[in-house]
Amino acid sequence: MVPAGHGAALVEIGRRMDGRGWVPGSAGNLSARIDDSAIGITRSGVHKGRLTEADIMAVDYHGAALSPGLKPSAETLLHCQLYRLFPPVGAVLHGHSVAATVLSMLGPITFSNYEILKAFGFATHELDVTLPVYENDQDIARLAGFIEPLLIREPPIGYVIAGHGVYAWGTSVEHAYWRLEALEFLLDCELERRRIK
Repeated sequence: MVPAGHGAALVEIGRRMDGRGWVPGSAGNLSARIDDSAIGITRSGVHKGRLTEADIMAVDYHGAALSPGLKPSAETLLHCQLYRLFPPVGAVLHGHSVAATVLSMLGPITFSNYEILKAFGFATHELDVTLPVYENDQDIARLAGFIEPLLIREPPIGYVIAGHGVYAWGTSVEHAYWRLEALEFLLDCELERRRIK
């Protein structure tokens, strides 16, 4: 069972993400940590701008459904991985914005000298920060296995799956959205810079 507060928070964030054009169709998935054994995550195939609390289901940390009769998002294991590896993570948001999708197909993404990099805890804007881009794979367990050692070696500010979309996380649903918003701003800036060069 997903606590009401968790479900309501994810429903609200789904509407915000939809309003920004980050989750077209049924794209994207949103989750929040419930406790040390379960997370709440959007069920498969629902539009994130039209979510209800009934669309948020519980899964264990291996991605197995705890809500009878509901199918979790295909990418549930990528969410579970972040909760398992990083105990402070309280929420994970995944969207399919135009900027994230297009830039991920053009090669590496590095942000240099943007003031908003401070949103990720950096003390200065005078640095280069790489946003990892991982090749897409329909086998999510295999993709998670590939990503895991990279996350452990150097935890990133988020990551992108090529031709797919961006993953962002934070200590709460609101904090994860704040970081996603900063990341999407950076991606928009980079896309615009490349367009006008």
